[in-house]
Amino acid sequence: MTAVDQESHRAPVAAHPARRALVVRTPRDLLSFRVDRRTVVVCAALVLALVATLIAALSLGSTTLRPAAVLEALFGETTRATRTVVVDWRLPRAVLAIAFGAALGLSGAMFQSLTRNALGSPDVIGLNMGAYTGVLVVMLLGGAGWAAVATGSLVGGLATALLVYVFAFQRGVQGFRLIIVGIAFSAMLTSVNTWILVKVDVDLALRAAVWGAGTLNGVRWPQAWPPIAVMLVLCLVAVVVAPRMRQLELGDDAAATHGLGLERSKVLLIVVGIAFTALVTATAGPIAFVALAAPQVARRLTRADGTVGLVSTALVGALLLSLADVVAQHAIPGLPLPVGAVTVSIGGLYLLWLLAAETGRS
Repeated sequence: MTAVDQESHRAPVAAHPARRALVVRTPRDLLSFRVDRRTVVVCAALVLALVATLIAALSLGSTTLRPAAVLEALFGETTRATRTVVVDWRLPRAVLAIAFGAALGLSGAMFQSLTRNALGSPDVIGLNMGAYTGVLVVMLLGGAGWAAVATGSLVGGLATALLVYVFAFQRGVQGFRLIIVGIAFSAMLTSVNTWILVKVDVDLALRAAVWGAGTLNGVRWPQAWPPIAVMLVLCLVAVVVAPRMRQLELGDDAAATHGLGLERSKVLLIVVGIAFTALVTATAGPIAFVALAAPQVARRLTRADGTVGLVSTALVGALLLSLADVVAQHAIPGLPLPVGAVTVSIGGLYLLWLLAAETGRS
């Protein structure tokens, strides 16, 4: 066993068994990864499930369409009315559900890698609530439009992350301490948000409360294009930071031995992870538990890490949110629900299972 393997074996990794670190020395290392047959099969299955969910989302509604009619509206000749229903009304929401699910999954993977804990996700450690607070403040100040709301969401999330980071810092940032401090800030910000909603006028309070539940209702292409463009840029950044995630999962001592700048890398992961979360919150509101569940489900399915792990996590997150959105729209006929209500219901059961599994493991 080499010295690197011995160090990896000793390093405390909560999320998965220790692996050899990827030391970034050249630009080629940023994209280096290994793909086994299991990972390929699982990712292919996830893509097929995602396509099936997309077709279901485009088929179901007050006007139910056959899958063949949906495909004709997307790729062939069809009536103007059918194309309007599929392409103009339903497709933007379905595409955003996929993009936002992937964004939440990637954000959760970054924070779980940073904390080396399955509970380390932005909705658990208060960053969702911070982004929500930022949006509420923008609304109070009369801000309107996606750019203003997105700015408020990003500033609120970053400010919360800075406070959590400062209060959790003690000769470096330890994962468990970061989670505990984040939970405390989440509880405090929940109270602040409730106070704001009580003090504002009724119309704004109702609009903010519905949006705060996490919803994709009423999304059209003008609201969809800006977050999709930002999402593509952030995905490229995520590929670059993937090697840092792999090294941080080995533990601070092992990562420092391999020449990684610990605090600089942690701050970078926090900023990118918050950007993913703020992107979703600005458009759809705080959607809980996708960021918590997607990385763990993907890891159990593929056992992959690094860039491949991010791809599988993004696919799982996209599938989870797409399925939740279909359920939210059609589970109760004539009464569409906010997608956040569905993810909270499913995520609560997942969180109970995760806590039981972690308790049994310890």
